[in-house]
Amino acid sequence: MLAMVAWVGGLIFFAFVLAPVAFQKLASPHEAGLVVGATLRILHEIGLIGGCVFCVSTGILWLRAEVPARAGFAVETALTLVMLAITAYSQFSILPAMEQDRVLAGGEIDGVAMTSPARQDFERLHSRSERLEGFVLLCGLGVVLFLAREAQWPETGKIKLI
Repeated sequence: MLAMVAWVGGLIFFAFVLAPVAFQKLASPHEAGLVVGATLRILHEIGLIGGCVFCVSTGILWLRAEVPARAGFAVETALTLVMLAITAYSQFSILPAMEQDRVLAGGEIDGVAMTSPARQDFERLHSRSERLEGFVLLCGLGVVLFLAREAQWPETGKIKLI
């Protein structure tokens, strides 16, 4: 549970605190983008590790759970696998492509015209990244709600002691 809450909490902090403050307080959009991009890479690493830990621990609980509890564990695992897949896609495909576009634009993406192919591709990828991160957050909130449900109704989550 801690692994998932750390990931979801990090996503919330990133989206609603770090990114807006960086773009509001730093001297240029370029500097803010560097901070936000570097932070997102670290957040992805936290998510990929935490998501794997969560899946393994939930799998162990699933094996030891009575049948009524298994459905909840299966949903949690499925949502987490979706989160992991999207996060890996963003980390290893979208972010490197955005960095390549930034380099092609001479280092500062805001310094080139909107008609530049590098800028257009960057903006397309940025939009995709925002939508995917939002979807990961929604999935994570779903997992947290399932975790809260388990805590409220222990009879649905009985675990066999070995």
